[in-house]
Amino acid sequence: MILENYQIASHNSELLAKHQRRLAFIADEVADTEAIIQKLINFQIGIPSWALGTGGTRFGRFSSGGEPRNIEEKIEDIGLLHKLNAASGSISLHIPWDTADDVQAIKALVAQHGLSFDAMNSNTFQDQAGQAHSYKFGSLQHVNKGVRKQAIEHNIEVIRQGVELGSKALTVWLADGSCFPGQLNFRTAFQNTLESLQEIYAALPADWKVFVEYKAFEPNFYSTTVGDWGQSLLYASKLGPKAYTLVDLGHHLPNANIEQIVSLLLMEGKLGGFHFNDSKYGDDDLTAGSLKPYQLFLIFNELVEGMDARNMKHHSDLGWMIDASHNVKDPLEDLLQSVEAIMLAYAQALSVDRKALEQAQEANDVARAQELLQQAFRTDLRPLVAEARLRAGAALAPLELFRKIKVREELIKSRGLKTVATGL
Repeated sequence: MILENYQIASHNSELLAKHQRRLAFIADEVADTEAIIQKLINFQIGIPSWALGTGGTRFGRFSSGGEPRNIEEKIEDIGLLHKLNAASGSISLHIPWDTADDVQAIKALVAQHGLSFDAMNSNTFQDQAGQAHSYKFGSLQHVNKGVRKQAIEHNIEVIRQGVELGSKALTVWLADGSCFPGQLNFRTAFQNTLESLQEIYAALPADWKVFVEYKAFEPNFYSTTVGDWGQSLLYASKLGPKAYTLVDLGHHLPNANIEQIVSLLLMEGKLGGFHFNDSKYGDDDLTAGSLKPYQLFLIFNELVEGMDARNMKHHSDLGWMIDASHNVKDPLEDLLQSVEAIMLAYAQALSVDRKALEQAQEANDVARAQELLQQAFRTDLRPLVAEARLRAGAALAPLELFRKIKVREELIKSRGLKTVATGL
């Protein structure tokens, strides 16, 4: 489905007067609004190809209909999101789900929609048709060298495909671990994984990065070989300067202080990027900011402070991606909501009075420090996020327009009611 410029213009004209009133109020209340708006315009969130279809659980999956049936339709859907919010400018592919048969045609389609390719994602947590060895007992950690070699070769193939498409990063997430005590030797599993990652690292082009993702549990519930940020940092440090830790907000035990983790990884120069989502108990993969918006703000507060301390470019020096799974929501609506929540948290973090906060911290003025952060969080900066969209040619209220022009209904008409997105 193609969203026409006149549809956005008509939508914006209906909302413009109210938006301008709200914007004027915020501009009077918040300092440096123009600088914040420009940073919001520059900031882009990577959309994962696997989030465009209905997710599901072990117990069921309920399709929303009109799901993208191939990589071309996934790109079209992300192009539609980007047209609506001007903040979804890149796509993160998962191989082999998204292997392109015609690379040049795919690159042309991506360019047509004003998109680029974010990090490539390998898959050694599922057995694929025709592969020689199973990953039932792990991949890069496996006791069988043949299994490890197969997993290594897959990751190198993902790099090759990424080079063809113009990506600059590889994300490695491993389901490797154990379900029962005694099942594996922890040190051997770690060493096997490190040696496997070293072979993958050696295949990286000079201008590439590799992101080592961690996860506390699932599908293995006794041990995970890359189970927390410390283990990921250990791998990244041993691999070299092109290796970084990737933080998925749902990949932590309950009540983990993610903002502190982010701060320390930035301090060490080893924070590579993010997978944004939200959770109540574990890796729930819910809409970003839907359960813990204050935590999302606090994470961005540390990001902004840490990136500025290192003179980093907010929009390009880290990888910003969503990793979500939707079983009861329209996937595209969910992604629109996630991007909005991320942009809002970023805007709020940009509005924090850094000088005053530093003074409060130096004076051990706990109450003042709390007030400064909560003032930024409680200030409704949605008009700044909307203004950034408006200046970039997108919709003032993307979800409202999405529903008004009946996007899901149109996708069902063109693709069918029973379609299933590839890879899920």
